[in-house]
Amino acid sequence: MRLVLVGPPGAGKGTQAQFIAAQYDVPQVSTGDIFRANVGQSTPLGLEAKRYMDAGELVPDSVTIAMVEDRLLQDDAAKGFLLDGFPRNVAQAEVLDTLLERAGTSLDVVLELVVDDEEVVRRLSGRRTCSSCGRVWHVDFDPSSVEGQCDHCGGTLFQRDDDKPETIRRRLQVYAEQTAPVVGFYAERGLLERIDATGTVDGVTARILAVLRRFDR
Repeated sequence: MRLVLVGPPGAGKGTQAQFIAAQYDVPQVSTGDIFRANVGQSTPLGLEAKRYMDAGELVPDSVTIAMVEDRLLQDDAAKGFLLDGFPRNVAQAEVLDTLLERAGTSLDVVLELVVDDEEVVRRLSGRRTCSSCGRVWHVDFDPSSVEGQCDHCGGTLFQRDDDKPETIRRRLQVYAEQTAPVVGFYAERGLLERIDATGTVDGVTARILAVLRRFDR
């Protein structure tokens, strides 16, 4: 199984990606993990990426693509992979097509997790983080027994800047601007499957598996 998973922040991509990767015994290839691994191991690509990051600049597509290509050439990705966070734009999608064609393979499917913006804001803005132990609670889904206090260690709970509604809406806007062309790119090629990402985690997983069964080899 070779697939790409896309979806806005708060859609549950991380949870579903882990489950799909385990279910199909393929590596979850996350650009964030690749960056951390290359920078942490001081690989040539990692050192080049760090140079841009330290200067406060965006890492060029060429470096990101080279890291992804290197990861997909590793043995555990030979029978399949789940890409999470890549491609982020049409140029990267076109390069991915070329890389896979060169390897004599192609994507099976692109899954888009679809969730309403206001639901994303509710999911993310309700998070509260403990200032002492870092445990994350949620005012609706997993509240602490005493408002503003961590049940685990008694620390004070706070809302991170990233979890404030105005910040989340800006992130959603950026996501839509960057990802809409990629979604369109794959829709035109008949590879896109849209998944309703509202409801329970198990319910979303069931909808994903129903779609993926059509691509089982």
